Amino acid sequence: MAGSPPPLILASSSPRRRELLAERGYSFEVVVAAVEELLPPHLTVREAVLLNARRKGSAVAALHPGAWVIAADTLVSLDGRPMGKPLTIAEAHAMLRMLSGRTHQVFSGVWMEHRESGGIAAFIEVSHVQFRPLEMADIKRYLQLVHVLDKAGAYAAQHDPMGLIERIEGSRTNVIGLPMERLVAMLRGRGYE
Repeated sequence: MAGSPPPLILASSSPRRRELLAERGYSFEVVVAAVEELLPPHLTVREAVLLNARRKGSAVAALHPGAWVIAADTLVSLDGRPMGKPLTIAEAHAMLRMLSGRTHQVFSGVWMEHRESGGIAAFIEVSHVQFRPLEMADIKRYLQLVHVLDKAGAYAAQHDPMGLIERIEGSRTNVIGLPMERLVAMLRGRGYE
């Protein structure tokens, strides 16, 4: 149909990102970027998430130049130090102990690229998340209830059966993995309703 926007591609294997886009009614394809996420020590968490989003988005845009590609990267940050995805349950336990009773930040970098036209758009979103104080038994139970090894900071905002999160200041969808409020506005500006 004339005037319709180019195909939309999500460059992410995250089921949460897919769900957030689908819930808003977008039609898109998923193409996972074969890009390893980096965490260079000279970059801030804010800079690192945008770097990784750009690397993923550009890799997929090179293969699909006629599509708008959306890529994102999300990291949890406590006291300015990044917390990625835990490799083991013991590491997840340690992360949740550190987050207990404290406020941390969740940073997402979002990159959109349309290689054919040279179109690029990007932003960084930050949300502040307050955890309630957690007992050791709370952490143990949470790790039994929620699969955390694929989640930055070892927790899931979209599935919080024990109420670990007391408060979120800023975008809740950012904490889940894709800040939809700003992304929807960016997509609307490119013809996606």
